[in-house]
Amino acid sequence: MLREQTQACGPARETLIAGGTFVVFDGLVPANRHAGVFGRRIRSAARRGHTIEGLADTVEILRQYGEELLRTGLIDSVDRSSVFTIFLNSSATEVLGCAGGPRPEPPQVPADVPG
Repeated sequence: MLREQTQACGPARETLIAGGTFVVFDGLVPANRHAGVFGRRIRSAARRGHTIEGLADTVEILRQYGEELLRTGLIDSVDRSSVFTIFLNSSATEVLGCAGGPRPEPPQVPADVPG
């Protein structure tokens, strides 16, 4: 099901082949709601200097589906260094979009700041 919907689909597929975990959530959410939430994530990630592979393309795909109800899922690498969010049709038989990649490093606290 993970073809080349976005540039993150290939790495997500490779993560699964390498033994990553996969879950599809039960809830259904309108595609345009996902588009709004993940559109804001693009901007917040950019402010932190982080790029989420395939996210801009996925948001555009989600906008095209409007009010259609979708499922979401996650693909997590074995070592938890990468994570991908996938968006599927309501019956979970087709992947519509995929975004993700390496998890961002947590911000480092400077050594001279009291803990």
